[in-house]
Amino acid sequence: PRSAEPGTERVKPSKADKKEWRQSRREQHQQLTLWWLDRMVMAEQQATERLTWFWHGHFATSNQKVKNAQLMLAQNETMRRLGLGDFRQLAQAMIIDPAMLIWLDGNNNTAKAPNENLSREFLELFSLGHGNYSEHDVREAARALTGWKINRSRGTAMLRPGQHDSGVKDILGSTGAFEAKSFVTLVVGQQSSARFVASRLWFRLVSATPPSPAALARLTAAYGPGRNITSLLRAITREPAFTHTATSIVKQPVEWTVGLMRALNVRPTLLEPQQQRRLTVTLRGMGQLPFLPPSVGGWPAGGGWLTTAGALSRMEAARLITSVAHLGTVAQRSAPRARVDYIRRLLGVDAFSPRTVNAISQVAGDFPAAVAVAASSPQYTVSR
Repeated sequence: PRSAEPGTERVKPSKADKKEWRQSRREQHQQLTLWWLDRMVMAEQQATERLTWFWHGHFATSNQKVKNAQLMLAQNETMRRLGLGDFRQLAQAMIIDPAMLIWLDGNNNTAKAPNENLSREFLELFSLGHGNYSEHDVREAARALTGWKINRSRGTAMLRPGQHDSGVKDILGSTGAFEAKSFVTLVVGQQSSARFVASRLWFRLVSATPPSPAALARLTAAYGPGRNITSLLRAITREPAFTHTATSIVKQPVEWTVGLMRALNVRPTLLEPQQQRRLTVTLRGMGQLPFLPPSVGGWPAGGGWLTTAGALSRMEAARLITSVAHLGTVAQRSAPRARVDYIRRLLGVDAFSPRTVNAISQVAGDFPAAVAVAASSPQYTVSR
């Protein structure tokens, strides 16, 4: 065999090089995590940031496999930019997003060796839901998504025509030479997709109880043929269940943490490095870190977060956050009842239970502890 040209031989990285690379990757991931937490705390447009967080859980992608903070950041920015518009455009961007292609093996999907991972998850978890497609649809969709490759140095994805299956496909009863964009248009245009997306937003923003058939019909009508996410969200807020006192949702750990830091004016990026590490370790202990969903299905919702271990982790996080917050205004309220009422308003809670009031009153002289107890209470952990 012909020898390599002088000076072009690839140098095998040493153990020290690999260790340095892994450390650099961990630091970049930490910086990315703190950047988004900080943005969620400080953003004036809280609805936009909350919806970006929703899409991160919907199109769940983990840096555990991607191993590239820049690609994860680019995906995050795409969700923020397109997350309030036409769902078709968002889905079309996600299905050829470089981080997503790595995460669901779309980068290895070729005409000669189709990989069904991305097509299956797109149909089941991102657009239609279980029972609304067949195995035949998965196989044909995989063909439509062949040929996409990632340029890691540029952080972009491009279609390689020679590796794309340009033949006719049969998907969801329709026949055509589908490729990524037209495939997404076909799928998102299904009525079952409208019901699926509306229900997913309902479960995250309103209640774990499914919407009534009449409510779901109103939501899908608002979503419309334009697949307008903003119109869908407005329709959700007009539903009686959205403001009904009997309706509640459990705050996810990141939502809970961001809400507390926002209430106490604590910025993650301004914490000391040791405190920043404690914050992310505590979030990991609660079971939720940005950019690290446990699976393509995202994080659980509802009562799954209400565990004994979760309560202990929330108390630990509350102690950390209150220890760095400036709570001098609380100290000025000398009467225990006044302190409890101030903390209630500070955290945006309608009313504490008698049990919570008693728990706060017992430590009212220790202001950070009192706020931590209040933040760990069921009344703050569950939104109404």
